[in-house]
Amino acid sequence: MSENKAVGIIGIGTYVPEKIMTNKDLESIVETSDEWIVDRTGIRERRIIAPDMATSDLASRAAQKALEDAGVTADEIDLIIVATATPDMSFPSTACLVQANIKATHAAAFDLAAGCSGFVYAMVTGSQFIKAGLYKKILVIGAESLSTILDWTDRNTCVLFGDGAGAAVLAETTPGYGILASQLGADGIGGDLLKLPAGGSRNPATAETVAQRMHFVHMSGNEVFKFAVKIMGEAAIKALKAAGLSAADVDCLIPHQANIRIIQSAAKRLKLPMDKVMVNVNKYGNTSAASIPIALEEAVHGGKIKQGDIVVLVGFGAGLTWASAVIKWGKEANTNC
Repeated sequence: MSENKAVGIIGIGTYVPEKIMTNKDLESIVETSDEWIVDRTGIRERRIIAPDMATSDLASRAAQKALEDAGVTADEIDLIIVATATPDMSFPSTACLVQANIKATHAAAFDLAAGCSGFVYAMVTGSQFIKAGLYKKILVIGAESLSTILDWTDRNTCVLFGDGAGAAVLAETTPGYGILASQLGADGIGGDLLKLPAGGSRNPATAETVAQRMHFVHMSGNEVFKFAVKIMGEAAIKALKAAGLSAADVDCLIPHQANIRIIQSAAKRLKLPMDKVMVNVNKYGNTSAASIPIALEEAVHGGKIKQGDIVVLVGFGAGLTWASAVIKWGKEANTNC
């Protein structure tokens, strides 16, 4: 095992559904307004999955793009990790469905549940397999179809979320580049603040659970907001410290895209100007585990991140969980490994 191996992202890709739902569209569904939503969240529109698609379809399309970006074929992938709160079904795992879709015949596969922190959790988990020498190339995906579990009569939640997927190929990379440090955390005491109450072994699906609307997202918005404002900056600072860096070294912050006020709060805590912060919550809303990889891909391919930049990924989510990672950006795989 080599703890000194440098592991990083050598390819990244995303997929978002074609259907756009604007705030104006929501005004005809629930009592809300474009002005109210934008003022409180920064969201102007979000993507909605097609009726004939599921999370594995979004994930598979993002995965194909990530493989192309990395110049890697599916049969080179050793492991697929899908971070999601909206799997196609309880089992088999969405990762197994993706494996079949992209024909990654040599890959092991499993799902990971850490809410909106899921992609960073999965990326850190995957990197350990490479550091340990067990695998060489790993596909990590954050994918969600949140519109399928929203109560469209609840204006406090239905305006917030959207659908999409982001994927990254991990591999050993040039020494000094890749994931420099990370920080994962959880506080299960806050689990009730953001949950899908029914459909599992605690509350199996019954006519009563359906009637009580227990198969939709339930969120204590104010409490989650307070938690997020506190933890986003803290998690980023801890990861930077572990990497021997400070906020002054950060070239680009990729925060979970939940709410513009939370993003601005994290930037303020790190004393970062907003031009160093990737923001696309206005276009996609909160896509949970897909949020960070979608934002990262747009930052990379939009020229906001360049070779050698210090990039911080940070998110929070149901659990409650939080996760951060510091990356020195460089997409070249180490061909000597």
